Amino acid sequence: MILFLIYLYASATQRVKANQALISQLQKQVTMSDRHAGANQTTISQLQSKVGTLQQQMNTQALQLHEEWRKNDCEAIRVEQRNLALMEAKNYLQQWITEKEIAIRQDAIQRSQAVITGRVTEHLMPYMATFPYNPKDTRFIGSPVDLIVFDGLDEGNLRNIVFIEVKTGGATLSARQRQIRDAISNDKVQWRVLQMNS
Repeated sequence: MILFLIYLYASATQRVKANQALISQLQKQVTMSDRHAGANQTTISQLQSKVGTLQQQMNTQALQLHEEWRKNDCEAIRVEQRNLALMEAKNYLQQWITEKEIAIRQDAIQRSQAVITGRVTEHLMPYMATFPYNPKDTRFIGSPVDLIVFDGLDEGNLRNIVFIEVKTGGATLSARQRQIRDAISNDKVQWRVLQMNS
C-alpha cells in the first residue's frame, strides 16, 4: 500500500510537473498572444481610423456628386420648362393668328377700301352736287393738298384761289398740310414769274 501511495505520489508529482510545464507554456503563449493582441489592437485602431477617413471621403464625394447631379438636373428642368413655355407660346400665337386671321383680313380690306374710297372721292369731289365751286375752275394736284380752285376763272372774274384737302371718315390734316394751312392763313402767299431763257 505504501508502494502504491509512493507510486501515486510519484505519478501525481509527475503530473504536477507536466501541468506546471504546460501552464508555463500556456503563460508564454498568453504573453505572446497578449503581445500580438496589443499589436493587433493597434492595427485594428489604425484600420478603424482609416475606415473612418475613407467613410468621410466617400460621404464628401457622395455629397459632391449629389450636388452636381442636382444642379445638372435643375438646369435640365429649367431648359425643358423654357422649351415647353416657348412651344406653348408659339401654339397660343398660332391659335390667335388662326382665330384673328379673318378679322385681320377684314380689317386690311376695310383699310384698303377706305384708302381707295378717299382717292376716288378726291378726284370726283368737283363733280358732286354738294361741291360749292365750278368744276372747270378746279385742278387736282393730289399732294400736298388735293385740289386748288381758281374760283370764277372760267367766267373771267377770278374771286379767290382756294386750297382744298378732302378728308373722309375721321381723318385729320397731316403736319405738312397744317403748315400749308397756316401759311395761307398768315398771308404768306406770293406770285412769281420765272423767265426761262432758251
